[in-house]
Amino acid sequence: MLERRTSPETSHEELIDHLVRTTPLHRGEAARVVLDVLAYFDEPADGYVRRRHRELQSRGLANAEIFERIAGELKRRAVAPPELSLRQLRRIVYG
Repeated sequence: MLERRTSPETSHEELIDHLVRTTPLHRGEAARVVLDVLAYFDEPADGYVRRRHRELQSRGLANAEIFERIAGELKRRAVAPPELSLRQLRRIVYG
C-alpha cells in the first residue's frame, strides 16, 4: 500500500464533504473510507492478480475459471491496467 503524504482532509475535501452530507458517516469515518478506497485502487495489477488468484483458489475454483474471471475484473477497475492475456496472468502468479 502506498503512503499518502497529504491528509485526506486537504486532498479530498469535496469528496469527504459529499460523504458526510449523503451518508450517516462522521467526518473522520468518511476520511478513512476515502483512504481505504484509494489504497484499494493503489494496488498494482500484479499484486491484484496474485491476491485474487489466492482468494478464488481458496474457494475451490479451477485455474482456467480463475484467470478468465481475473481478466474480466481487471477491465472493470477504476484505472484499468493494459489488457493482459491469460498467459501473462499465469506468469504473474507462477513466474
